[in-house]
Amino acid sequence: MCLLYNVIVDSSTMLSKSPGCLEMKKSTGVEDTARKCKSITIKTKVKIIERLYQSENKLVLVSSFHAALYIPVVLYCTTILRTEFALNEIMSSGGAEDDIPQGERKTVTDFCYLLDKSKQLFNGLRDLPQYGQKQWQSYFGRTFDVYTKLWKFQQQHRQVLDNRYGLKRWQIGEIASKIGQLYYHYYLRTSETSYLNEAFSFYSAIRQRSYYSQVNKEDRPELVVKKLRYYARFIVVCLLLNKMDVVKDLVKELSDEIEDYTHRFNTEDQVEWNLVLQEVAAFIEADPVMVLNDDNTIVITSNRLAETGAPLLEQGMIVGQLSLADALIIGNCNNQVKFSELTVDMFRMLQALEREPMNLASQMNKPGMQESADKPTRRENPHKYLLYKPTFSQLYTFLAASFKELPANSVLLIYLSATGVFPTGRSDSEGPYDFGGVLTNSNRDIINGDAIHKRNQSQKEMHCLHPGDLYPFTRKPLFIIVDSSNSVAYKLSASDPEFYPSSYSAYAESYEDGCEDYPTLSD
Repeated sequence: MCLLYNVIVDSSTMLSKSPGCLEMKKSTGVEDTARKCKSITIKTKVKIIERLYQSENKLVLVSSFHAALYIPVVLYCTTILRTEFALNEIMSSGGAEDDIPQGERKTVTDFCYLLDKSKQLFNGLRDLPQYGQKQWQSYFGRTFDVYTKLWKFQQQHRQVLDNRYGLKRWQIGEIASKIGQLYYHYYLRTSETSYLNEAFSFYSAIRQRSYYSQVNKEDRPELVVKKLRYYARFIVVCLLLNKMDVVKDLVKELSDEIEDYTHRFNTEDQVEWNLVLQEVAAFIEADPVMVLNDDNTIVITSNRLAETGAPLLEQGMIVGQLSLADALIIGNCNNQVKFSELTVDMFRMLQALEREPMNLASQMNKPGMQESADKPTRRENPHKYLLYKPTFSQLYTFLAASFKELPANSVLLIYLSATGVFPTGRSDSEGPYDFGGVLTNSNRDIINGDAIHKRNQSQKEMHCLHPGDLYPFTRKPLFIIVDSSNSVAYKLSASDPEFYPSSYSAYAESYEDGCEDYPTLSD
């Protein structure tokens, strides 16, 4: 504590002597806080820390230079203070602090540090850009490293943490849930289905080991909400893995948990959780493609490509000219069955662009790291962006990012499942902006769920994605699938020779001999 006191006082003294530093309130001053730390109780210290965290965004009383210097000091000091206060608070309940071995004190301190560090890194994932494939990899690697250390640490020192820290099972479940979320989001960014299996493993462990079973006994609604969110995330992973039997069991358990939650706590989110149940029930009913085998039993087929199930190439077909590297899967239909931010159309399409999951432990290294050179090479799934009801600017941003990072000799796929926007009246010209298009997200009112407000012909639909909006991206190989009531607009535009840039001629000529019946974009 003395060392910490000196750090705080030295930092505040350095700041007070710096030019341009304004006087701060005593309630948020580090020197005043350090002075109080000498004599106040543990509970009061915790309140001071909470006050400091609440005040972090208010430390603009100093110039930008001094604020940049002061805030890291507060963050560093409050992290150490919180660790020490938690240590003293928990350990003092088991006896005198002097009777606690130094090794056990260090174990609890290290655990508190790893736990706090993991939360900081996990929260930082929200600030990472959703587009681009390179900026986020190093950050994900560091986050995985910390959570791996934290998970192993609590396994190796479980007895000490139970006795001295008071580690509860729901806290272990929360760590496992965060790791499952990491694997799931890594799957979304890499399209590697093996990470879905890893997410499923951690989510299954939480359920099998009943990590959240004691949450309902505590009078803390926020803990119950964490449990409900865990169920919702687990259901999404099971849907993506086609584990429908598990999904049905989870939905039943989630329904019971929501009923108990709404009965015990008079909360405002009761309607929202009931809506979650309705969405997943409708999704389960709408999604599966079922066939009957010889035994008249239902078999749920997967849309993913099996390693041994790839169709053979026809004689004369050329291989290796182009490969699908990136895909934008966009869902913006009104009143469509969905769960979370995944419509049925998006769900089926993303599976059609993936291979069946494989065992990650035998195929891949730790996320964020490169594969070993001695491991057999395998074809990667195309990278995908899943955009649920994006605005026009969001769609264009992701499209531009995909276009920029598209490798040579690769194809960009755009799948549009959206409500059609039709032209209002006939136009003198028949250009790429005169046939209408599909709707992107907007805040405008919708009549009866699907009717679009009409505008004058002179005013183009502001939130409409016209075929002409895609013209700049045809400089690279582009494949478009439009599932809409106005998909004909893209077919008419694609029949225009100006739709295809001269760069397509080289690819077209290479396919003429071997693929005489190769479909065009307008087919």
